[in-house]
Amino acid sequence: MKLLVILSRVPYPLEKGDKLRAFNQIKELSKKNQIVLLALNDSKLDARALDELKKYCVGIAIVPFSKLTIFFNLVRALFSSKPLQVGYFYFSKAQQKVDEIIKKHQPDHIYCQLIRTAEYVKKYPNIPKTLDYMDVFSKGIERRKTTDKFYMKPFLAMEYRRLLKYEHDVFSFFTNKTIISEQDKNLIPHPDKNKIVVIPNGVDTEYFKSIPFDKEFELLFNGNMNYPPNVESVEYLVNKIMPLVWSKLPATRLLISGASPSKKVIALKSERVEVSGWVDDIRYNFAISKVLVAPMQISIGLQNKLLEAMSMQMPCVTSTLANNAIGAKHDNQIMVADTPEQYAVAIIELLQNQTKAKQIAYNGYRFVISNFNWQASTAKLESLMKLPRK
Repeated sequence: MKLLVILSRVPYPLEKGDKLRAFNQIKELSKKNQIVLLALNDSKLDARALDELKKYCVGIAIVPFSKLTIFFNLVRALFSSKPLQVGYFYFSKAQQKVDEIIKKHQPDHIYCQLIRTAEYVKKYPNIPKTLDYMDVFSKGIERRKTTDKFYMKPFLAMEYRRLLKYEHDVFSFFTNKTIISEQDKNLIPHPDKNKIVVIPNGVDTEYFKSIPFDKEFELLFNGNMNYPPNVESVEYLVNKIMPLVWSKLPATRLLISGASPSKKVIALKSERVEVSGWVDDIRYNFAISKVLVAPMQISIGLQNKLLEAMSMQMPCVTSTLANNAIGAKHDNQIMVADTPEQYAVAIIELLQNQTKAKQIAYNGYRFVISNFNWQASTAKLESLMKLPRK
């Protein structure tokens, strides 16, 4: 099968969840299919990206767009009915490239990641298509309506209404619809959302495996540190949870790890809080830390940080919302908390009770091995694509 894969970002390096998902799906799909990739790019292209992607794609088109293009895209979207999330990534040069590729390669199937890319293929009703909603953007914006600054709230309210409508309307343009978790599936505003197929992420358990290192930090938070849900969560960790931990264990050190830390994140740095920024091998930061804490406040997506840490046999503490997407057992494979006091109790217990910490870590590792692997999840996606049209 010849697949055209359309992405809103170049899927390398793997510092963001959508890139990680796309890269590993392309890698697995390429074993039995020909992949033609079109990726939009609004930043500097990593020098290694093309070499990595050429291993799995028979054709690659990277379509760059500038800040000026983004400005006009957003202005155009503002005066239309489309969400800004969609307008940001839609421009005529990219549409022309999509049209050229479809004419040249005649793909058997088109795979679009995120609603950001859906506009490019809506005019091709005769080609089977799969849309990976992945996350529910409207839910994330709904949360931000209550947390962002007052001057952002009118724009967020507008974006929320538009996203709800777009997530509903785009449904009918695609043969198949996929999403990352059952929890996200239930948030899609469409009466036929039961037809959406859950395709979970995997984790490379051969890469993310236990590495013996001396521990420099008791706690780790990892992720794209310019992504609002991560910023909100790490502020909650430092300002609400850590004072309770420090009252019992004052020497506890926290490492905040991940690409592009925002000013808010950098401001959290102190004698007991380190902000590392981007690291070439994230496994090192996992290996030098004892416990991963992910107090996620927004119920969308699946936290790759948890899967990777569990694969490396780190005990993890997270929220009910984040664990709902994973489904691990509280107090057995993971620790679940929802208030600063509950987080502090779980963290202190794992730091003081090494037997408990090791048992949670091992059980979590076995859980990930059994339930999250790219081969199985992508095989499910591939089977869906090969189903005859109804």
